[in-house]
Amino acid sequence: MNMSFVLREENRALLERVRDMIRNEIMPLEEEYQAEINKGDRWQYTERQAEILEGLKAKAKAAGLWNFWLTDSDKGFGLTTVEYAYFAEEMGKTPLGAEVFNCSAPDTGNMEVFERYGTEKMKEQWLKPLLAGEIRSAYLMTEPDVASSDATNISMSCVRDGDDYVLNGEKWWSSGAGDPRCKVYIVMVKTGGDDLPKHKRQSMIVVPADTPGIEILRPMEVYGHDDAPHGHMHIRFTDVRVPAENILLGEGRGFEIAQGRLGPGRIHHCMRAIGQAEMALEQMCKRALQREAFGKKLAQLGANFDIIAECRMEIEMARLLCLKAAWYMDQGDARAAAPWISQIKVVAPRVALKVIDEAVQMFGGQGVSQDTPLATAWTHVRTLRLADGPDAVHRRQVARAELKKHTQEKI
Repeated sequence: MNMSFVLREENRALLERVRDMIRNEIMPLEEEYQAEINKGDRWQYTERQAEILEGLKAKAKAAGLWNFWLTDSDKGFGLTTVEYAYFAEEMGKTPLGAEVFNCSAPDTGNMEVFERYGTEKMKEQWLKPLLAGEIRSAYLMTEPDVASSDATNISMSCVRDGDDYVLNGEKWWSSGAGDPRCKVYIVMVKTGGDDLPKHKRQSMIVVPADTPGIEILRPMEVYGHDDAPHGHMHIRFTDVRVPAENILLGEGRGFEIAQGRLGPGRIHHCMRAIGQAEMALEQMCKRALQREAFGKKLAQLGANFDIIAECRMEIEMARLLCLKAAWYMDQGDARAAAPWISQIKVVAPRVALKVIDEAVQMFGGQGVSQDTPLATAWTHVRTLRLADGPDAVHRRQVARAELKKHTQEKI
């Protein structure tokens, strides 16, 4: 098996341009951008916030640094998933990185859905402005009243009524739905009865965000933080009518679409998490060399040498596993790639959390405060251990794949 994690030469130069823009243009504006969130309405962009974000996006687009996530597509750079991993890692080093280059979740996954499964009308109305970075979108799957880690439990009612479908129910953790630029939802719903096979009962439907009957109940908070103005919203649908043509591929195709969407999304999250771990390690090392206690640099105290070394080694192991999962994705066999995606979905957030936590410890009280980005990074990565399937579900998939090597029985 000839497994390669090498970047093609032309893409090395492209990556260097991305790295340079992140370090020299995006990171210097991070602190000012974050400070703007608490001015006025947290769910609207201030004039300065918009100026920073849209200005950076315009620079990236003008430089041709745009839509890297479109792997194996004539609309993007034609990067392999392995090559995109290096770009996503760099973008993960700053909270603004992914959006500046139009590589943000949940938009990337939604754009893939529109490109693969959408009608020409959907592509014109939604995909085109998403690819241009003019609007945002949300993906609505998780529900408050069922264990959504088993997606066969998804129960939002979606009933055909003439030329429409009528939706009733609630969704929560709808990432991006709080953003005032969010114009469209892709929603997982239940269209089939219990007489159908369990993976044929759910469908996906496209719902404009301003459709009557949609009510945002509240922003969900992660350890007391609402992640404004992006937001993860709790939403109620009451007799929401959507044209029947908005259903993707037809009734009962929800799981088919979900697997096409979630595989790339899971690995993109992991790539960015490795970038967050790298930034935390960098901050930890700088702190260890700058700060003194008991007459010595922090680096020379306690087990800090060992801690720094262990963080470096674990990041390297996680990166290699991520690249291996990406390589399997590039082979085009989703079933073969699935156990590897599950492995990295468990490993990458776990490693990133450990590194961020060690960095927090090195900073002391400042590490858990608003004076460093570490506390916010920790809450985001901790949430990632639940997003796109909790650790337990992915470990189950890894174990099943391992056990199947040794038995003909159904596992």
